[in-house]
Amino acid sequence: MKKTAFTVGRFFEMLREPLQLELIGDDGGFRREIKSSEVSSPGLVLAGFVQRFPAERVQVFGETEITYLGSLPASERTRLLELFFSFDVPCVVVTKGQAVPAEMRERASARGIPVIRTTLSTSDFYQRVKPVIADEFAPTTTLHGSLADVYGVGLLFQGQSGIGKSECVLDLVERGHRLVADDLVIASRRGSDIIIGRGHENQRHHMEIRGVGVIDVPGIFGVRAVRQQKRIEVIVQLEHWEKAENVDRTGLDSHTADILGVELPKAVIPLNPGKNITVVAEVVAMNHLLKYSGVNPAEVFNDRLIARMRANADLRRYLAEDDE
Repeated sequence: MKKTAFTVGRFFEMLREPLQLELIGDDGGFRREIKSSEVSSPGLVLAGFVQRFPAERVQVFGETEITYLGSLPASERTRLLELFFSFDVPCVVVTKGQAVPAEMRERASARGIPVIRTTLSTSDFYQRVKPVIADEFAPTTTLHGSLADVYGVGLLFQGQSGIGKSECVLDLVERGHRLVADDLVIASRRGSDIIIGRGHENQRHHMEIRGVGVIDVPGIFGVRAVRQQKRIEVIVQLEHWEKAENVDRTGLDSHTADILGVELPKAVIPLNPGKNITVVAEVVAMNHLLKYSGVNPAEVFNDRLIARMRANADLRRYLAEDDE
């Protein structure tokens, strides 16, 4: 899924209220693109060392940087700011509501680089802005399926069109579980092994039920029946009984599926008339929780059978050897 460019203008509009942002000067540089998910301070650049300066990042001037600039003679301050703004930085953020030096405003305006001020402390600003920018740069894809929170486990139901994914999730909602997204799931990777799923902003937790039409889930079941996003933990693949192949009957042969480079467990559920797929889905979630706690029921059962067979074999061997 290709994302639109993350510009300074979009950054400012998204975070203006949460981060208490104020634009210093004009918005002529709002079209500048932020190309890195990292945020950093200029560091040694203000001392003239530029060899390892990550200029592609949003640059944060905290109290230390502003105080240091204020301690310099005007000529030296001007020289260092000219050096800093000679790089193609996306924007500058000044924290703690500090006064922006005149030389900074002049050099930034001449280069078309926006200067933004926030009343937040530097540490608070870093803590709040990093997850937002990281989310913008997270690998993202769209999946066809329905995502539900079942006993705290994110189940992604997949299968061919019309097989009953939405109806299954609707039944789960009626039983007290929660809908995250129906039909279209936007999945993004956080870190190296976490996949977060959410619905499209235009969906607003609506579902299409064949024969009924589009329904408003929170309008019918209440706001507790939905959630905005959920970690995808298990994929539930629904298949017609006659088309299902290699169905696992013991739980020893695990299946997995890849989403954005992350391997997730997959349960293949064959469907036939009369099967209560909702209860099966609940068991899939509870079984996942049991495995997460360190207990694999299939392996425990298999080990017990093997131990019993070995014990019986030893008994038969003893009886065969005892000729008294």
